[in-house]
Amino acid sequence: MEDKIIDINETLVKAYVESIRPQKIEIRKKLDYDYSYDGKNFVIHEKRPLWNDPTKITVIPIAKLSHVKAQNVWKLYWMRSNEKWEIYPPTSSSATIEVLLKTIKEDSQSCFFG
Repeated sequence: MEDKIIDINETLVKAYVESIRPQKIEIRKKLDYDYSYDGKNFVIHEKRPLWNDPTKITVIPIAKLSHVKAQNVWKLYWMRSNEKWEIYPPTSSSATIEVLLKTIKEDSQSCFFG
């Protein structure tokens, strides 16, 4: 049952990332979005060429959705400029990942997309 829930959540995260990716393929070479999953955390990140060496791609974490099994909640974090994750104060946790994905998309505090 738990694997099925993870699959559903991964499907939701994947759909969200697809919704924020640039429509035009040629733009994706200059700016794109992706995610990773380590079994506990989904990390949404921005990908773009390194400013001083366009042959190298830099990956910048934007948001982290972390599952806390003991509480059965998802927590939302944003990456500070000091490269440390911080809980996102307006909506820090939710029983469903959909609420947090909506929070990232709205970005009311301009923490995720500036």
